Amino acid sequence: MSKDARTTGTAEARLFIGGEWVEPEGGYYDVINPATEEVVAPAPEASPAQVAAAVDAARDAFDGWSRTAPEERAAVLDRAARVIRREFAGYAELAQAESGATTGTARALQVGVSAARFERYARGALEPVETAVPPQINAAGPMGGGGVFGAVAVRRPVGVVTCITSYNNPWANPAGKVAPALAMGNTVVVKPAPQDPLSVYRMAEALAEAGAPPGVVNVVSGARPEVGEAAVAAEGVDMVSFTGSTAVGRRIAEECGRGMKRQLMELGGKGAALVFDDADLASAVSGIGTTFSFYSGQICTAPTRVLAQRGIYERLVAGLARYAQQLTVGDPRDPATVVGPVISAAHRDRIEAYTALAVKEGARLVTGGERPGPERGFYVAPTLFADCTNAMRAVREEVFGPVVTVVPFDDEEEGIALANDSDYGLLDYVWSGDVARAFRVAGRLRAGGVGVNTVGRNMEAPFGGFKRSGVGRDVGSYALHAYSELQAIVWPG
Repeated sequence: MSKDARTTGTAEARLFIGGEWVEPEGGYYDVINPATEEVVAPAPEASPAQVAAAVDAARDAFDGWSRTAPEERAAVLDRAARVIRREFAGYAELAQAESGATTGTARALQVGVSAARFERYARGALEPVETAVPPQINAAGPMGGGGVFGAVAVRRPVGVVTCITSYNNPWANPAGKVAPALAMGNTVVVKPAPQDPLSVYRMAEALAEAGAPPGVVNVVSGARPEVGEAAVAAEGVDMVSFTGSTAVGRRIAEECGRGMKRQLMELGGKGAALVFDDADLASAVSGIGTTFSFYSGQICTAPTRVLAQRGIYERLVAGLARYAQQLTVGDPRDPATVVGPVISAAHRDRIEAYTALAVKEGARLVTGGERPGPERGFYVAPTLFADCTNAMRAVREEVFGPVVTVVPFDDEEEGIALANDSDYGLLDYVWSGDVARAFRVAGRLRAGGVGVNTVGRNMEAPFGGFKRSGVGRDVGSYALHAYSELQAIVWPG
């Protein structure tokens, strides 16, 4: 974007409210490329009044959109997916500049997944919303005459949904909220992460071109906390869908509680990876090793907390060290790069503070721990700690970077106890050559999902956390359920 975009108010530098590009009352702030520390573009800073206007626009649009035929909603989502695929290269380039993702990640896992999610929920808009309830025979009484009563449970849209998205995936994360919400007939106000909001404005453009009526999708960005707070507290909001830290999620939940607003919370994680003596170590190493490379460890599902049975402990540590040392850290635009930067200087400092803390707590630094790569950019070396205990803060708290800790255990019961000794419970993992044992252990883990001998995902399976890792489930048809309310209709037979 040219420097003039800041002053001329082009579409790229405006809020999207009620189908119009609106000049921000709070001015602009710079979006920084984490790989180069250069300015990508200015982003608009909404005022609380403009957030309220976005909520009002969504409220006004809800009645019409919620009553559109499912086929019409499906067509809008499908056309949006086609626009995203048409603009794929430019969108991926922008996502990479904002988030620091490698080229492969920006293309396949950010923009590519976003398009796939719009396609999935175009189909989802056509899924049945009625579930038959078995008839009930009631005797005559104070409530009226007896008879056979039929019933049906129908999923209805919740209303206006505030979607607050995470910085680690500026395309797939908002698409995973917006697409199912719209498929169910809701309208949305999207408050993107302040670090990379520009991609979400491109998504709004795609939806507008696809025929989403004015007010159905609204986007308000800002670096100040007042923007997100206003998007949660507004009287016209019926539901908040949030992806981010547990600390922020707790504050949002408190506000939602005051207004009895529905919530979908995908919060922090500290995934335990139990590796038993009979595990395929190559599979375990490559799976756990994704923590170092995938989004540079900035992902809540990462197996950051390795629990290794003593029979394979040293071999697993050695394998993970070799894996980490072979990864190329550097400019994410370079095809050879595997590990790009983290999102900001502040976050890099936070990760480095955890690294120093782990050493102070007595963990053994096996590899990493230094600041690698180019002079400019927010880079963190893949870092491995061994000889850890579950009491260490670096083991218990979410670092959100390319840092793996390894804790030894003796037997199955101890491994399960260590895995469950956590405030989090999003995704855990089990590696074992004994499939029966792996599934037995998985059933005892207090986590919303468990990968058995894999870090792969089934994108129709429910996704969400136990404990402080979240509230509710989404992905696949479960997302359609999350963005709907059940209504019972009863009639006499």
